[in-house]
Amino acid sequence: MAATEDVTESRLLLAEYDRIKEEQKARIGFRDNLLYVTLAASTAVLAITVQNRHTQVLLAVPVICLVLGWTYLVNDEKISAIARYIRDQLGPRLAEISDARGAVFGWEFYHRGDASRTTRKRLQTAVDLFTYLALPMTCVIAFWCSRAIQPLLLIVSIVQMLALAVLSWQFLRYAER
Repeated sequence: MAATEDVTESRLLLAEYDRIKEEQKARIGFRDNLLYVTLAASTAVLAITVQNRHTQVLLAVPVICLVLGWTYLVNDEKISAIARYIRDQLGPRLAEISDARGAVFGWEFYHRGDASRTTRKRLQTAVDLFTYLALPMTCVIAFWCSRAIQPLLLIVSIVQMLALAVLSWQFLRYAER
C-alpha cells in the first residue's frame, strides 16, 4: 500500500483522467453499438410487417427508435461532457500544478482542429436523424396510409410523432458544431 506522501494532487488527477477516459471509451462502444441494434430491431419489425401484412406492427419502430435514440443521445452527450471536462478542468489544473508548457492532454484539443471535423459532424448528425427519426416517421406515415387505422392506434401514432419531433430537436440541439 502506498504511503500517504505518495498520494499527490497530480497522481490523483492522472488517476481521475484514466478512469474518465475508460468511462468515455465504454460509452463510445455502447453508443456505437446502439446504432446497429436499432437497425437490426427495425429491420426485424419491417420483415414481420411485410410477412404478416399487419401494418399496425410498424408502430413498434418508433418505440424502438425513441428508446434507443434517447439512450444514444444521452451517451453521446456524456462522451462530449467528459471531453469538455478534460479540456476545461482537468488538463488546465494538471498543467498548473506541474508547470507544464502548453496544453496537457493535447489530443483533446488537437483532434478538434481537423479541417474535416465540421463536415463529419454534420454527416453524423444526418445519419443519426435518419436512423432515429426519418425511419420511424416513415413507418408511422406508412401506418397512416394503411387500412389498419383504428382510433386508439391513431392517437398512439400521433403521440409517437410528437415524441419523435422532441427527439429530433434534442439531436439538433446537442449536435456539436
